[in-house]
Amino acid sequence: MRLFLSAYRFGAHYDRLLGLVGAPGRVAVIANACDAWPSAWASAVTSDLVPLRRLGFEPEVVDLRDYIGQAAELERVLVGFPLVWVRGGNTFVLRAQFARSGADLIFARLLAADAFVYAGYSAGACVMTPDLYGLESMDDPAEVRSACGTEALWDGLGLVDHRIVPHLDSPTDPEGLSRKLAREYRLAGVPHWALTDDDAVIVDGDRRTVLTSA
Repeated sequence: MRLFLSAYRFGAHYDRLLGLVGAPGRVAVIANACDAWPSAWASAVTSDLVPLRRLGFEPEVVDLRDYIGQAAELERVLVGFPLVWVRGGNTFVLRAQFARSGADLIFARLLAADAFVYAGYSAGACVMTPDLYGLESMDDPAEVRSACGTEALWDGLGLVDHRIVPHLDSPTDPEGLSRKLAREYRLAGVPHWALTDDDAVIVDGDRRTVLTSA
C-alpha cells in the first residue's frame, strides 16, 4: 500500500510523492468532496488540474457520481491509473460518495494489492482514517443530505490508524479550529496527526513516515 496524505496538495514534499509514483503520468482526480458546492465545483477541479499539469502529470477527472451502483466499472477505470488524487472539501460528503459508488471497498482492495498510489489532501486524507468524529467542528455533516441524499457516515476507511487534523495554523483557518481539535484529541488520548499545510504522512508498504517542514 502506498499513500501520500497531506493537509494541502503536495505540502513541502512533492519529491516524496514522486518517489512513490515514479515519473509523472496519468492521474485520476476525484473532487467529490466539493459536491455540496455546485457553483464552485468546476473552479475547485481546475485549481488542482493546473498544478498537476505544470508538474508533468496528465490529470483526468473521475466523478464518483457517474459510478453510483456501478462499482465494477469504477474499479475497471481506477486500475488504469498509477496515481489517484483525491482533493479536499467536505470530508463527510466525500465519505458518502465513496460509499455510494463503492469506492471505499475498491480503494481498500486495490491499495492492499498495491495497484496504484493514493494521494489525498485535507478531506482526501481524513477519509482514510479510522473515523471522522471531531471533524464536524470543521466540516458540516448536514451537507451530505443535500449533496448525496443520504445521512452522514462517521466511519473512515481505516487504512491508517490515526485521525488527521489538517491545516494546523493555516491562513485558511483564521479561527484556529484545527488547533482546537488537535488539543481535544490530545486531551482525550486520541491518536492523531496534526498537519500544517506543509506536512504529509507517507505510507509505503510497512513503512510509515510523518514528514514535517521543520
